[in-house]
Amino acid sequence: MTSRSGQRGKIRLFLCGDVMLGRGIDQVLQRPCDPTLHEDYVSSAHEYIALAERAHGSIPRGASGSYVWGAALDALAQTTVDLRIVNLETSITRSESYERKGINYRVSPENADCLRAAHIDCCTLANNHVLDWGTSGLRETLSTLQRLGIKSAGAGRNADEAATPAILPLSGGRRVLVYAFASATSGTPRRWAATSDRAGVNLLADLSRVTADRVVDRIKHDRTPDDLVVISVHWGPNWGYEIDSEQTNFAHALIDRAGVSVIHGHSSHHAKAIELYNQGLILYGCGDFINDYEGIAGYEHYRGDLSLMYLVTINPGTGAVVGLDLVPLQMRQFRLVRAKEADVDSLQRTLDRESRPFAARIVKSGSDRLLLLADRGHAA
Repeated sequence: MTSRSGQRGKIRLFLCGDVMLGRGIDQVLQRPCDPTLHEDYVSSAHEYIALAERAHGSIPRGASGSYVWGAALDALAQTTVDLRIVNLETSITRSESYERKGINYRVSPENADCLRAAHIDCCTLANNHVLDWGTSGLRETLSTLQRLGIKSAGAGRNADEAATPAILPLSGGRRVLVYAFASATSGTPRRWAATSDRAGVNLLADLSRVTADRVVDRIKHDRTPDDLVVISVHWGPNWGYEIDSEQTNFAHALIDRAGVSVIHGHSSHHAKAIELYNQGLILYGCGDFINDYEGIAGYEHYRGDLSLMYLVTINPGTGAVVGLDLVPLQMRQFRLVRAKEADVDSLQRTLDRESRPFAARIVKSGSDRLLLLADRGHAA
């Protein structure tokens, strides 16, 4: 269960990349949507199940909500976590008003109960799939999360609601404010931007200094001295390790000028570089966490089949990030399992290579975990 007490005077957050509960994942749970898809080459979500089963064996049907989380629940049970925050890249709806955009993700409102199986506290929604089933699908997403008692950020019934942070309480009157943004660089259509009279996402016009100024001003307006701030941002392409200088400058500005503790970046289908900057943590790309991509060929060298749990420890008095543990997992039969040690080693080498330009090192911690080191050689 999620704790609200902190850990030895510290706050620990669980973050991860994209949680994609639609298509094949929805179909193996207990109360799925109609499996019909509107893709160029695939007409039924059952075809994604067949691909995964050809790759790794039979997948149960009518699975419980805890099934897809698998080993992630075991890992969470072994550590004290105060808040659990995920990027939900799926519309929760039975709406049939799909957007003609090629790929559409939805999970039924009944199957969305699987979020409660993992005790998720907050879903960020500013991404390029939350409006796959139109504004009616977004409204159903928002109402379903409210019914489940899960906070959300980054999308709303109007621009003000989309820009409002999720407020997550901690003990002692402290709070974590979670802001969520989408960038057009992630493939989020600009027409999805929320307006004063239209539901949509909290879309960044760009990553310029002017845009950063607006975000900083909003944070300063909303926060109290004891609040911690997490920025969730869906940015950049699906594949590749390059970090645009605009992303780095934008993240640095929010940490320097608004005291943001964590920049929670996602959109890439694989994990990217990590930076510890001025006591703040920048996760440039957290990769996918749950998806139905098993058995799909292409881009295998990026190891998008590997998922990461990011366990971030924060000093609540200063807002400084003082630790980051990473738990490598892997999707097998639409369920998260522990990554093999050879895959842990491979992921460590890749993340260490990509993080070194940002003065960070990623090392193994035991046989099945990774650890962030700052450039001074000590744990963050």
